[in-house]
Amino acid sequence: MPESRLDPTTFRRALRQHATPAERRFWTLTRDRRLKGLKFRRQHSIGPYVVDFYCHVAALAVELDGSVHDDPQRAEYDAERQRALEAQGICVLRFSNADVFENVNGVVEAILQASRSEDR
Repeated sequence: MPESRLDPTTFRRALRQHATPAERRFWTLTRDRRLKGLKFRRQHSIGPYVVDFYCHVAALAVELDGSVHDDPQRAEYDAERQRALEAQGICVLRFSNADVFENVNGVVEAILQASRSEDR
């Protein structure tokens, strides 16, 4: 399941312009180094993949999953993609869209914990 047939820049721009409510909320929390000084990028390319949010200093990708990720074929692709990113030394954290609204403190704590782990 390829990321897109569009060129990468156009694809990332479209993803940013059509962000989900959870992505917009997460971006509000993390933009401009608001989360303990960590710099996050939205819709960042890593090889052939585009991750929802990426912090280069912590080698940390954050994926926010909506109901589309419940599909078995999509879940298989997500697992393959995660293995490829982890093979590059990137920690991938996945949260449901609901987590961003219902447990934002837990999401933030998990991100801060992952950013401090493994002497990044």
